[in-house]
Amino acid sequence: MAAAGIAWFALAILSLACSPDAAPAPKPSAGGVTADDIPVAHTPPGGYGQTFPSPVLADCTEPLVAGAPDLRGIWKTLRAERDGKPVPAGAYIYSYVERIEQCGDRIVDMGGGTIADARADGTFANAVHDVSVFDYTTPLHAVASYEDGVFVLRPVLVPAIPLTIPWLKVTRRLDADGHMVWTRPDQGHLTVTLERIGSPNDGYTRQSTQLPDGGPRPGEPTWRYRLRTLWAFLTA
Repeated sequence: MAAAGIAWFALAILSLACSPDAAPAPKPSAGGVTADDIPVAHTPPGGYGQTFPSPVLADCTEPLVAGAPDLRGIWKTLRAERDGKPVPAGAYIYSYVERIEQCGDRIVDMGGGTIADARADGTFANAVHDVSVFDYTTPLHAVASYEDGVFVLRPVLVPAIPLTIPWLKVTRRLDADGHMVWTRPDQGHLTVTLERIGSPNDGYTRQSTQLPDGGPRPGEPTWRYRLRTLWAFLTA
């Protein structure tokens, strides 16, 4: 445990010089409702269930910031690969649906029962501060940014030292066909291609009751699950 702690501290110090700089705050639009006017949304206890909650940013009139990919809509898995091979049929990921809302530099992503609400400005203060999709309890912190037309989330492994490591990231981008490509290095280099099936203000009820793969094992202590999650990112 001591060696692991030293390793994490070393990584945190190393990342000090390469963490993304905070982007300047966007200027509010003239009149209307800005992203600042709408409270941050969080996952309700136990997750939101099978049905998406009401949209968060529906009344926001602020235009998207420059460089933001337009990911607004409801997205459903079209295909999925892990380590370059198709994920076997029947896996949870094939019933996965998420909804993305955007306004200014703010982005709200609902999927798997959780709500990730952040400003894509590269700061820890405006990062995702919510819970893991695997148990709706374990704290999750991820710095959001838009980089070259890609939505990037970088996990903060040690919140007491709120630094990120550039190569540890979850990404979402649009491909040439208008599909969204989502990558998760901690899930066995998972790459999911999703098709847009609705607007960001539409509702949706997922029919499958499958739960996400990779959560705590039966009887596993929380501290061990957290260590496994950290290790998955560090070895991605």
